[in-house]
Parts: sequence; structure tokens; C-alpha cells
Amino acid sequence: MQNDGWTSADLEHFPENGHRYEIIDGDLFVSKQPHWHHQYTCTQVSTFLGVWSMQTGLGQTTQAPGLLFGEQDDVAPDVVWISLERRGTALGPDGKLHAAPELVVEVASPGSASQERDRKRKLALYSRRGVREYWIVDWRLRNVEVYRRKRKQLCLIETLHPRDTLKTPLLPGFACAVSDLFDRIPLGQPKAN
Repeated sequence: MQNDGWTSADLEHFPENGHRYEIIDGDLFVSKQPHWHHQYTCTQVSTFLGVWSMQTGLGQTTQAPGLLFGEQDDVAPDVVWISLERRGTALGPDGKLHAAPELVVEVASPGSASQERDRKRKLALYSRRGVREYWIVDWRLRNVEVYRRKRKQLCLIETLHPRDTLKTPLLPGFACAVSDLFDRIPLGQPKAN
């Protein structure tokens, strides 16, 4: 029997075992439980975006939402920010987003497979599906890669370091010191989980 690729329906049959299952272009990706510092970084990003959202009332942020673009594109990014206007049409009755949020954030995990997934496969998927901005946050290197939509594609605009401030025209008035994303992570952490 020929498999034409994995679908969202297949995910319903996987066990609840702490792994994250994602499908991009029909290919299955399985991730193990992330490192404590990975999750801390997700929380920091989500907190800063959440505070700005509460102050402005322009949108919402959440961690690891279901993002179902189609039967063969079903992912759970680490953090997303979506405007209230877009959320009104993107959030389905199943509790998943069925259209691109404006901002997607992935916190980098170690290993070449994870790096390839975030920097190539997900970048291409988010470009194709209309994400306006994509951040790859790396707690080991303590940097943030900012990809922004230019014409019909997400392009690397800048790589920010701890001395820099993360700002974006997408979120007027939002500002976060990059160092604050990693403030409780000791320097000199190991390179692998």
C-alpha cells in the first residue's frame, strides 16, 4: 500500500506520550520533550508578547497552539501572536487555527534535524501560508533571528544579540531586550539535551 503522506487524521491515532507530532508537506516530524531552558524561553517570549497584547488590546499570544493549514500541514509552533481580527476567522470550532497568525516563534532545539525543520521546512511553510513575521529564538546562542515578509516570502532581516532590543513594525510600541529572554539561563550551558 502506497502512503501519499501523513495527514492530520493520522495524528489522532498517536499515543499521548509527551512527544510532539507535526506534519509538514505530508512528512511526519516527532520531537521529544524539550529542555527546561527551551520551555523557559518560550514562556519569556509569550510573557512579553502577552503583556504588550493586554496593554494594547490588539491580539493574543499562546504557546504551542494547533496550527492546521491543511490535512498535510499540521504543526504546533512554540509561540504565536494573532490579532483579534484575524483570530475571529482563523480559529475553528476544533480549537485550532486554520489560517496563519501574524507572528510565529520557534525556539531552536539542538540537532541537525531540528535545525533543518525550523530553518527550512517551517520557514517555507510559514512563507507559503502567509505568516507576516517569524522569529527563531536560540537560548544556547542567545540570539533571535527575525524573518519578515518581503513580497511573498519570509526573509532574514536581522539577527539580534543580548545587547539588542527586539522591536517590530508588526507590533507598534513592542520592545523587549533580547537579554531578558535568557535572563535566568546560566551561561555555558551544554550544546545538547
